[in-house]
Amino acid sequence: MNEEAVIWHLGFMSFHARTLINTWLVMASVYIFCRLGVRHLTSGKPGKMQNVLEWLVDFVKKIVSDNMNYEQGRPILSYLLTLIMFVFFSNMVSVIPNLTFGLFEYFHIDFAQLNKIFEAKEYFSAAPTSDINVTAALALLTITLVLVLGVKTKGMHYFHHFFEPYKPFFIIHLIDMLAKPLTLAFRLFGNIFAGEILVKVIWMLPGISVLPGILPQVIWLAFSIFIGAIQAYVFTVLTTAYVAQAVTPSEH
Repeated sequence: MNEEAVIWHLGFMSFHARTLINTWLVMASVYIFCRLGVRHLTSGKPGKMQNVLEWLVDFVKKIVSDNMNYEQGRPILSYLLTLIMFVFFSNMVSVIPNLTFGLFEYFHIDFAQLNKIFEAKEYFSAAPTSDINVTAALALLTITLVLVLGVKTKGMHYFHHFFEPYKPFFIIHLIDMLAKPLTLAFRLFGNIFAGEILVKVIWMLPGISVLPGILPQVIWLAFSIFIGAIQAYVFTVLTTAYVAQAVTPSEH
């Protein structure tokens, strides 16, 4: 269970190599998915991929309209659509087998320490969202979006709500603002990281390679897919709700 992370260095910056590679793969997957959806775009009878993409767009539109006036939320629709796909695809990485089959180790390919990143003993890949740095970055994007849109919509008057109904409530509102990105980041990280740990534990059980041991593995992987989809939905809904709070006019 002990793993030594491979760190890449570029100037004064350091990168978790496996997280970075898997993030690139997720970005490529999202791009390919969208390209397939719009490849034969038509207003007539759509293809299967266009149907899926249109359903996803309508799904995100409904999330927006359920939380705020749709016209107010329209500018963030593309961001939310990208967000839900990125988080979902990232979560799914943890249920994809390690398809390198230890070839980097077998051929002693140590370029950028790829032989250590894709070790044969790792049966499944590590989801980018199982790295707290990734979920923290997504949460910071959300809270930045909230502040920017709040100021853009209400001007400096946006910050007045920090002092309502009385000035001493500023501390409570400040804690609430700081807690939002923390809870977003740790909720997503905790659920996906815990799922990966349990998959590894299942693989360590005696007899997991024989037929009776396959059942718990399949059940847990199916459950992981369900959890990954739910977490992508929750993250997107909370992002939308926080933006709605920032841009919706006060009732008083």
